[in-house]
Amino acid sequence: MIGRLRGLVIEKQPPEIVLECNGVGYEVTLPMTSFYNLPAINQEAIIYTHFVVREDAQLLYGFSNHTERKLFRLLIKVNGVGPKLGLAILSNMSASQFVHCVNLDDVTTIVKIPGVGKKTAERLLVEMRDKLKDWGQDADTFNGEEFTLQASSDGTPLTEVTNHKDDAITALVSLGYKQAQADKAVKAIFAKDKTSEQLIRDALKSM
Repeated sequence: MIGRLRGLVIEKQPPEIVLECNGVGYEVTLPMTSFYNLPAINQEAIIYTHFVVREDAQLLYGFSNHTERKLFRLLIKVNGVGPKLGLAILSNMSASQFVHCVNLDDVTTIVKIPGVGKKTAERLLVEMRDKLKDWGQDADTFNGEEFTLQASSDGTPLTEVTNHKDDAITALVSLGYKQAQADKAVKAIFAKDKTSEQLIRDALKSM
């Protein structure tokens, strides 16, 4: 089991990165809440991981702290919720926001997440209520764990504006949004000076 990686971020293509650890490059998929906290290319990051082995693939999911990983592991135990939907949930809201929705039985907010219908949302609220009762309102620092990824003061390397736009759309589609939805959302908030991460964040907020 691969539980933690420490290395250099050598590629960033939201929601995926390549983390080089002792000469080995690990492809890791992260929820956008963790992706936003990544340092710049060629800077070091520590990522907590969840390893999934399927017949057709071996997949590695990464999180900025124990809390997000713990919530992800609880989410994928819910009937009808797989890793892809778990990532979509954590890309649209933080751990504390999700706990808040569960505590308030807020179906309306949950169903706005791509791939979550009303029945799935109701199932999530019912099954997660007991599991999250001890998390409280400070779920983002559960058990004292703080975010490990350090933001870089350098910023990410500049790329073409069109690449930022395309990267944002591709990331939204990979999170479960339809192509038309992603195109429309990114177009609505697009600005030339925004990075792909900023475009994704603003597009998610707008939806």
